[in-house]
Amino acid sequence: MTNQIKVLIGNDTAECGMAWAGAMKAAGMYAITRRCDGNSVLNSIKSEAPDVAILEEKMPFCDAIEVIRRLKMEKKYVPSVIIVTNVTNPQLEREAMAVGAACVLVKPVDPTFLTNKVSQLCGFDSEPTAVPDETDLECAVTEIIHQVGIPAHIKGYHYLRTAIMLSVNNDEMINCITKLLYPTVAKRYQTTSSRVERAIRHAIEIAWDRGDIDVLTRIFSYTVHTTRGKPTNSEFIALIADHLRLKFKSRNAVPAYR
Repeated sequence: MTNQIKVLIGNDTAECGMAWAGAMKAAGMYAITRRCDGNSVLNSIKSEAPDVAILEEKMPFCDAIEVIRRLKMEKKYVPSVIIVTNVTNPQLEREAMAVGAACVLVKPVDPTFLTNKVSQLCGFDSEPTAVPDETDLECAVTEIIHQVGIPAHIKGYHYLRTAIMLSVNNDEMINCITKLLYPTVAKRYQTTSSRVERAIRHAIEIAWDRGDIDVLTRIFSYTVHTTRGKPTNSEFIALIADHLRLKFKSRNAVPAYR
């Protein structure tokens, strides 16, 4: 790497923080560990200004979400934040994306996978030594949905994420969006296809009205044009799915999702 990536890890245990830091140092990064303490981590971010901060969901005095909120409230520098947690928690994920966290990962987190994730967040195309898994795909989809400006609290956010993940590995999903994709998503959320369609449409409208035009232009290219209007549901899902498919193919593997 031409520029050394600086990582702050809010965990100094041997099985997590030290193991993660060791893998990152081996990859040429500058990694420091701090005890799992919200106030300590908050002060360290202010003084160290890391490129990426890896924080435990729950910490004494100040949890990971609150750390991000306080940095923003005080108008301080906010690094890319990866939140790690012991259990899958949809509510945590929604809150994390809402405050601007990069992603949420569930333990155990492989040190090599985490190192690659840090590299990606800093704009380096690190080649993974292991085949990307479903978590990798979910993080990538979540990151894009967040970047285009879709809020995590609306139903369309979750329906759209699932639809994109299904479409990355199966072209038939997008080719049969009414007969296959909507019903599949609806079944997972115990709702109807029509509700899925309407919620995704609403999410896309929000993205087009409030989203970051630079991100939209990068992903949707010609589609972002005032005279063309908003993309259809199928166009939106297909373009993001293709974007991710190419990204993972460049790494020689597309993670499975079923």
